[in-house]
Amino acid sequence: MSDLRDLLGGIVDDVDAILLFSPSGTYHESFADAEVPVIVVAGEDTVDAERFVELPLAFADVRDRIRFGMEGALDAGFVEEEHVVACATNVFEGAIDTVTRVNADSFSRSGVYDLFVESRADPSVIRDVFEVAVELGKKGQKGKQVGALFVVGDAGKVMNKSRPLSYNPFEKSHVHVGDPIVNVMLKEFSRLDGAFVVSDSGKIVSAYRYLEPSAEGTDIPKGLGARHMAAAGITRETNAVCIVLSESDGLVRAFQGGDLILELDPEEY
Repeated sequence: MSDLRDLLGGIVDDVDAILLFSPSGTYHESFADAEVPVIVVAGEDTVDAERFVELPLAFADVRDRIRFGMEGALDAGFVEEEHVVACATNVFEGAIDTVTRVNADSFSRSGVYDLFVESRADPSVIRDVFEVAVELGKKGQKGKQVGALFVVGDAGKVMNKSRPLSYNPFEKSHVHVGDPIVNVMLKEFSRLDGAFVVSDSGKIVSAYRYLEPSAEGTDIPKGLGARHMAAAGITRETNAVCIVLSESDGLVRAFQGGDLILELDPEEY
């Protein structure tokens, strides 16, 4: 038993902060005298925490849960990249049952946290669209690298600022992103021109849309093309967010309010 205690002690020794994921009030109170900052990560702050990070979804995958909690803590300035953090969460249903030692620099600020928390659309919709883009970036379409543009949220305004390039296969349908069959359809249609338009609730409103925002005032990093320019422009003129998979460099980028807020390599996510 002493060896087990030594092992567990090694996980929490000399940490710079503690992340508590959705703790009960009693569990949170037990850390009142902790010598390092305690950060609560949950959907709501039900324990009146001094340091709180909103978790936009109840991620089933523990790695995803910790990733988002760490990025939120980094964004809020509760944790620095050189810190070592103990993350207390649960693998099974119920109370916290797992403690993991994490180097904060393993979770650099990618922008994923802001994409979820600051978006108008339901976070689960953002997740589903984001996962389609990442998977396309990893596998391509029929072995070939492809580009894709997803406009999520504020669909009415987006439709008014765009026009069809071809027949809309989703017209009068009631399919939603996240359905495995629908995701296969999205991947198949991604090889054709135009943007996908997805509502706040995840309904696929249209494919093959040519976005027509004003280019005035739109500024994107050098080297990005028309697809990214359209994404920046439409998010500047509506409350939508855009998730873009670049055909040229294979990176996934996101735009909100006309600004680039995320850029990552799907192979490293």
